[in-house]
Amino acid sequence: MAPVLLLLFLVGLAGVGYQLVGAARDATRVPPLGRLVDTGHGQRLHLHDVGTGGPTVVFDAGIAASSLSWSRVQPRVAVFTRTCSYDRIGLAWSDAGRGRVDAVELARQLEALLGAADVAPPYVLVGHSFGTFVVRAFAQQHRDSVVGLVLVDPIFPSEWLHMTPGARRRLSGGVVLSRVGALFARVGAVRLCLTLLAAGSTRVPRRASQLFGSDAARVLRRLVGEVQKLPREAWPAVQAHWSQPKCFVSMARHLAGLTRSAAQVAEFDPLGDLPLVVITAASQPEAGRVEHARLAGLSSRGHQVTAASSGHWIHLDEPDLIVQSIRNVIDQSNAGSAA
Repeated sequence: MAPVLLLLFLVGLAGVGYQLVGAARDATRVPPLGRLVDTGHGQRLHLHDVGTGGPTVVFDAGIAASSLSWSRVQPRVAVFTRTCSYDRIGLAWSDAGRGRVDAVELARQLEALLGAADVAPPYVLVGHSFGTFVVRAFAQQHRDSVVGLVLVDPIFPSEWLHMTPGARRRLSGGVVLSRVGALFARVGAVRLCLTLLAAGSTRVPRRASQLFGSDAARVLRRLVGEVQKLPREAWPAVQAHWSQPKCFVSMARHLAGLTRSAAQVAEFDPLGDLPLVVITAASQPEAGRVEHARLAGLSSRGHQVTAASSGHWIHLDEPDLIVQSIRNVIDQSNAGSAA
């Protein structure tokens, strides 16, 4: 037994060394797209600020995604106005964080980031999936600063507040698997699998994912498919980020706070006459379409649009639809200001 334990210890030690060397190399190979902004107490968030003019369009990504997920949309919007995408705490180039994660707290952090970076209102907020909770929380807290919202295939409170026992188990399982993923990342196992995957070798990564069950393997295949829709030059950065333990820890914290975030959003006020576009994926089931219509009805100037050729990541499948929706919201906000 002792030789086996010694072997495991040596393999683990080698893995930690492999991870540390790889992380140091990544810091040089994939520098931040934008800048790291100190938002207070030594906490830095990554902000990618492109374009000029106003209002400023602020992008917020899905639950474990980063500023990179807007790579097909942000440059096109930056042609006609200022744009800012960012990485929430613990994700991509932003620092690791501590404490609770929920929509209200994340909106507070976004406020601190925009203030520290000297990005003044007015804002048009664009959120995808979980990011729609954050931008709605920001709009709730800063109604006078927000002149429009675009919600891209948004999640909605009822699906997280009224879960079946099976859905609760899957959510709890996601938290556990994320924490396990952080442990594997610390010993270089995630880095090795992603390196093999990038080189076209799928056997080891596929078998590794299957250790966590068929659901995890299916999620991994879907995420790999979405990442491959990003511009090819973004792939090394995605690989580098998900080789870091902090991203898995942050994902666990986001998932653990999901029901709390949903409860917060469920209490928000209607949006009055705020220009609003809700974009629904073609893959969204009927119950989701109904909820999206209800979301659009929160504003007297709300509209629901269906992305006819898209899965959940509409901004990768139909980026032009997102760009046009942002244009429409800006036009509405300008018309409202002139009236």
